[in-house]
Formats: sequence, C-alpha cells, structure tokens
Amino acid sequence: MILELLSRADRCDSLSPGIAAALRYLRSVDFTQLPDGKMEIDGPRLIANVMRYRTKLPEQAVWESHRKYIDVQYVVTGEERIGYVPLENAPAVQMAYSEAKDVMFYEPGRDTFTLRAGQFAIFYPEDIHAPSLADGESRDVMKVVMKVVIEN
Repeated sequence: MILELLSRADRCDSLSPGIAAALRYLRSVDFTQLPDGKMEIDGPRLIANVMRYRTKLPEQAVWESHRKYIDVQYVVTGEERIGYVPLENAPAVQMAYSEAKDVMFYEPGRDTFTLRAGQFAIFYPEDIHAPSLADGESRDVMKVVMKVVIEN
C-alpha cells in the first residue's frame, strides 16, 4: 500500500506503466465536472470510476482484495477512513474469490488511516482494504478509483 499526495504523484510514475497512466489521468481531469460512473480509459486495462457518496459506519465496512487489478483511490473532495491489513495478516475469508468480479471479501480488520482530498492510495493484491468509512460523523466524499490491470 502506498499513500501520497497527487501533487507528488510523479514519484510513483516508475512503479509501472499502468500506474503512471492512472496518475497522469488523475492529474489531468477536473472530476467535479464529470458525472458518477465507470469509464474505460484504455479499454479494460485502465478504468476510472467516479463516485460521490456519504461515508459509512465502520461496522458497515467491506474488507476486500483483488487479484487482476491494482486500485488507485483518489479523494477529490472530503475525507474518509480506510481500513487496511496486509494479506499475510488476513482476517478470515468471508466470501471466496470471484474471478468474474475480481474480489475476495474478509471478516473485518481493525487498522485504519485517513485519506484526505488531494491524496491517493495504491492498493496491490496483497493489500486488503475497506474504503468509504466515516471517522465519527458521516461525510460527503467524491472519489475516483482507478483500476489498473496487473501486468504479467
């Protein structure tokens, strides 16, 4: 897992061509002018999902991991808590991996961090995460999740 400011995203460009493309896209678009929804940026290799929502209570958290895609989660406005646990410390599996949806669900973990407007987090397959959580009171958030296909 990587946490960084979008203003310093060039430091992460060398991670992979897909991540570099996702970060370039995030730096080049005014997401406040776009409607919610998924958009293919480079076919299924790079997808942007624009979302507006209210954060939810920690007990409503969905702890997940992916195998085919890396998540680059960028908060445009607002802030949220995100649960995080490395795969080697994974809680019990709640739902087996779905290849069609590229997701596996887990029992809740405990550790969280705050993702604020202007920051992004990169979650690899070995990073279990639970986004969209409230820190006390529920808040409005606008976020873009870039799905970056993992190069084999």
